[in-house]
Amino acid sequence: MKNNPLQQLVNFGQSIWLDYIRRDLITSGELRRLIENDDLRGITSNPAIFEKAITDSHAYDNAIHELALQSNSAEAIYETLSQQDVQSAADAFRPVYDSTNGKDGYVSLEVNPHLAHDTDGTSQEARRLWAALNRPNVFIKVPATAAGLPAIQQLISEGINVNVTLLFGLPRYRQVAEAYIAGIEARLAQGKPVQQVASVASFFVSRIDTLLDPLLETPAAQALGGQVAIASAKVAYQIYQDLFNSERFEALEAQGANVQRLLWASTSAKNPAFSDVKYIEALIGADTVNTLPMETLNAYRDHGEPQAQLEQDVAEARQLLEQLPALGINLDQLTQQLEDEGVEKFNKPFDKLLTILAQRIAG
Repeated sequence: MKNNPLQQLVNFGQSIWLDYIRRDLITSGELRRLIENDDLRGITSNPAIFEKAITDSHAYDNAIHELALQSNSAEAIYETLSQQDVQSAADAFRPVYDSTNGKDGYVSLEVNPHLAHDTDGTSQEARRLWAALNRPNVFIKVPATAAGLPAIQQLISEGINVNVTLLFGLPRYRQVAEAYIAGIEARLAQGKPVQQVASVASFFVSRIDTLLDPLLETPAAQALGGQVAIASAKVAYQIYQDLFNSERFEALEAQGANVQRLLWASTSAKNPAFSDVKYIEALIGADTVNTLPMETLNAYRDHGEPQAQLEQDVAEARQLLEQLPALGINLDQLTQQLEDEGVEKFNKPFDKLLTILAQRIAG
């Protein structure tokens, strides 16, 4: 296994997490094998992943039946099932969490997606989930909407680990990082410790190219196809370095604060013309995470070629983004569209799952 590309990524400062969860992944021992053989260091989940896991397998049938007999609602059954899976996965990753001093070993659970534009509702839900999970190595996922920003700051100030999700645009990324820093400052001002507070900012990559490439109509514009997402990620990493190497954050770091790492999400190649490891190879860099669906994880194990590329060609990345307005592309507007669509992409499977669970209860 010494030549396993997945294992080699840690040499470049990058952690690989799995963008997938299902009960039999944990109970079968497969998760343990991924941790041991591939140096897997965490799991992310979302409502769409749970909807697919619960409705496309029989792994949950007995548990659903038992919970239904206890007169639980569809939403209560979903919460029980998802929380049990996250707790079990977190327990499997606990040795990773301990051996990395809390840098890795996390499992993420998302707040109800319908709360994406409700600051107070998000904060209350996050507190409730954090208490219910009762594990130090879990993240509560909060969307990077305008309403999510104050919730992120507040939750960090309370010592709740946050995975900021549905992040597409560079201006919003800067706001997310600043919300995290402000939350750490607020916690320290209360005289509370920050050493155990962790956060990642999940920057969604491939969906940018999927939306934007069809809009590149002229030959000059088409030459930029498949490049905007990676250029955005490289510039995001420069913002990360500016903020977390600043005097402001160094003062917090001296008091035990951890950086909020960038996590590359949506890293499967949606365009069949692209390499299936395109959004891994280009984004390898220190203090980053890449969360991969199982198919992409298997592809990278098979033919990945790890090199530190995240800080290469940064000037070219900036120039590429600067060309977009002249081509009629408003990137900020498009990333806002992606955020709006992303919220809906989680609402729909969440609602579908609750409908299916309600039908099973009735049956």
